[in-house]
Amino acid sequence: MTLNLLALTVDAAPHTIGKSDWMKNWAGNLEYSSADVSRPASLAELAEAVAGAERIKPLGSRHSFNRVADTDGTHLLLDALPQEIELDAIKRTVRVSGGVSYGALCREVENRGFAIHNLASLPHISVAGAIQTGTHGSGVDNPSLAGAVESIELVRASGEQMTLTKDDGDFLGSVVGLGALGVVTAVELSVRPSFRMRQRVLENLPWDRALADFRALVSSAYSVSLFTDYTGDSINQVWLKALDSEPALSNLFGATAATRSRHPLPDMSAENCTAQLDEAGPWLDRLPHFRHEFTPSNGEELQSEFILPLDQAPAALEAVRTIAHKLAPLLFVSEIRTGAADDYWLSPFYRQQSVALHFTWKPLQAEVETVLPELESLLRPFDARPHWGKLFTSTGHDWDALYPRFADFRTLAATHDPAGKFRNALLDTILGAPVPATVSAK
Repeated sequence: MTLNLLALTVDAAPHTIGKSDWMKNWAGNLEYSSADVSRPASLAELAEAVAGAERIKPLGSRHSFNRVADTDGTHLLLDALPQEIELDAIKRTVRVSGGVSYGALCREVENRGFAIHNLASLPHISVAGAIQTGTHGSGVDNPSLAGAVESIELVRASGEQMTLTKDDGDFLGSVVGLGALGVVTAVELSVRPSFRMRQRVLENLPWDRALADFRALVSSAYSVSLFTDYTGDSINQVWLKALDSEPALSNLFGATAATRSRHPLPDMSAENCTAQLDEAGPWLDRLPHFRHEFTPSNGEELQSEFILPLDQAPAALEAVRTIAHKLAPLLFVSEIRTGAADDYWLSPFYRQQSVALHFTWKPLQAEVETVLPELESLLRPFDARPHWGKLFTSTGHDWDALYPRFADFRTLAATHDPAGKFRNALLDTILGAPVPATVSAK
């Protein structure tokens, strides 16, 4: 019905781009190895580019810290395609082009009285890239961004355009797909009625109180994030993002309420952070930590993240604290978040309510790469799954043990991309050689 359908075309960028504009990721810690760039202006042009390439990979907002989006062939930029947002108020879904940012999507959805259930810290990331790598926000009952996907549209290695829904056997293997199954051109997301939230920052939460009842702590609001460097006797900050209907919290497990707006980094201005001090506002202006109208410059930071079962959090955090003296000099800050279980084969939240330990490192890559194996070794007994878009050691994990459907995903990737068109060095290390076979439906 026309009255219930919003169709918006976001202005595309000019159909030119300089090589220097796309050769590095957002953080500047890696230079892409692609030999060429293609910037199609239509889906037909995109399909033709994919079909004719030996190696090709889409490149979104470049908010990744490893080579998951790299290629030694052609990088495919999606920003010249029609950037569409179509909201159906009857179905409570929104169809959005893969290259649209969450900030742009959320503003349009809010204007129609709807909301997305969860958002990442930065709203500037692209929809397709965030979903394909399992990016998430926080909240014990809030699935990752992929949790909202109702259908996904891809261009396969052959150039074929197809749509997968929840009724399709490949759907659960394709939503968090690392770009290995095709180029995501659009997704359909579920939406809910718009809601209002309040945000409060608490300070100096004693570690012993936090670990004694960790589940109650992280369940105390719609979304909870802890910020720490793992040293000392207390956690620096607790960010509570509560529904406006939830009671205000000014004291929690011995922490005290901040009397002014705070940045996750103690010495940074809170000017670009979302509103705090229990000031009510729309969901899209409270769920992220940073305002959409603030455009981040190239981030002089590195990031790693490890996701593990929620009930393992206290022991895992105690283990990490044993090397706090090694971590703290390399950290800007570490954020501790949570997430609900889902059924996507390569989602870090696959069938487990989880805690996510996020590390925002200083731009000291050699030093970070030196400490990562020790950190991963400490977290290995807790079945920690790395975030696919951040720094981790690609050879230090038993993927088949961490992901029960990993073998099926490997087969799915080989079936739809037998020549390895969407592969790169990182994916080859993780997935191994293609082994086409029949994928079972479990």
